[in-house]
Amino acid sequence: MNQIIEISIPQLLLALLFILIAQITSLVQRLGLNKDITIGTIRTVSQLFLMGYALTFIFGAQNLWLTLGIFVVMVFSAVFIIRGRVKEKQIPYEVPTFLTMLSSYFLTALFVSWLVIGVHPWWEPRYFIPTAGMVIGNSMSALAISIERLFSQMRQQRDVVEMKLCLGANYREASAEIFKGAVKAGMIPSINAMMGVGLVFIPGMMSGQILAGTDPLIAIRYQIVVMFMLVGSTAISSIIVMRIIRRRCFGQSEELLVSPE
Repeated sequence: MNQIIEISIPQLLLALLFILIAQITSLVQRLGLNKDITIGTIRTVSQLFLMGYALTFIFGAQNLWLTLGIFVVMVFSAVFIIRGRVKEKQIPYEVPTFLTMLSSYFLTALFVSWLVIGVHPWWEPRYFIPTAGMVIGNSMSALAISIERLFSQMRQQRDVVEMKLCLGANYREASAEIFKGAVKAGMIPSINAMMGVGLVFIPGMMSGQILAGTDPLIAIRYQIVVMFMLVGSTAISSIIVMRIIRRRCFGQSEELLVSPE
């Protein structure tokens, strides 16, 4: 059986060469990204090491409520990140987004870990948390894109939407094209990933399993499940969240509430 090659701290520090290249590129080209790259590097290292120690403790504890607590924290953090990416502050969307993500991602992770993989108990942290993490991370990016696209298009096409409302259209009809465009924008990255997986790139989960010595054919099966899971969870969460947010963009009399540009 293949043994896992451990990466030492000095070897890990060598990887900082890639960050140095990015920093030099930003500096030479005057991109203004040096601060963001530095903060991103610090957060990546600190957050991943913290997560590593936390997962070591959680895997050893084998506690249902601790596992679910970590899941809730992950979803809450995702909503916080989405809030930072979306410029619109007038329309309250955080609570419905959190509740939708919490319920849909839980059901997705439960379905995959319990029924597809066949883990017992279903909340086995070694399977449930990584599965939920992949769903949350992928769908978080999709939702951020969709929500921002919805608000930006509502602002840009404000006159068109209001004209349709004046002509007798309800809020669904007046914003139908904007809604479809926003949902589509969020789903395209996941669909593109399915198009290129295995041919253009090897996904992170599959690469990690292969590096850990897993049979590539077994790793492929897990990756197929992951790809299907990500597309499905993105579609479900996007549709539900976007429908709720779109309704909140209009008042009781179906007047448009999104702030002008």
